Amino acid sequence: MVVDDHPMWRDAVARDLENAGFAVVATADGMGAARRRAAAAQPDVVLMDMHLPDGTGAAATAQVLDASPRSRVLVLSASSERDDVLEAVKAGACGYLVKSASAEELIGAVRSTADGQAVFTPGLAGLVLGEYRRMSADTSNPDVDATPVLTPRETEVLRLVAKGLSAKQIATRLSLSHRTVENHVQATLRKLQLANRVELARYAIEQGLE
Repeated sequence: MVVDDHPMWRDAVARDLENAGFAVVATADGMGAARRRAAAAQPDVVLMDMHLPDGTGAAATAQVLDASPRSRVLVLSASSERDDVLEAVKAGACGYLVKSASAEELIGAVRSTADGQAVFTPGLAGLVLGEYRRMSADTSNPDVDATPVLTPRETEVLRLVAKGLSAKQIATRLSLSHRTVENHVQATLRKLQLANRVELARYAIEQGLE
């Protein structure tokens, strides 16, 4: 689903996605329409603009995920402002891409988002990581002893997941088999009681892992 209040841009993005083999199941021009259509269509991926006529992209992201919990939201915005990026991630967005990205980058980002990866325009991932580190430093954690213990290899894989690498890329980086990497990912998901790679990447960012 594509959410943007500019018809020409919205139609162009939808057309590029369809030409790349994606099924665009819905489009919306604002927050209210996005929520209604997400509830009806249950899209796998939602491309979300940050500035809508009836609300922010962050608010729209939260409403879309409430209506369609399994959707993954990728923000596609002209803004790369710190506050916009952080608000989108806090609302549940899996990634953030600026509109200066090429069509090829957009298609690749949508595929990665559909695969459960966190995708950010270069430079923005570091911004998000830095903010979560600051928040972690400012907040004491009395339950730290209850945190599940990961093995060194699981922690190493988790760091690379947080950077947005796929299982194949992680396998190449660590000289492991693809199956071994997947086993580590699944074991980590079970230990942390998380549902997917997006939640895993968000957990890694919150813990200040690189």
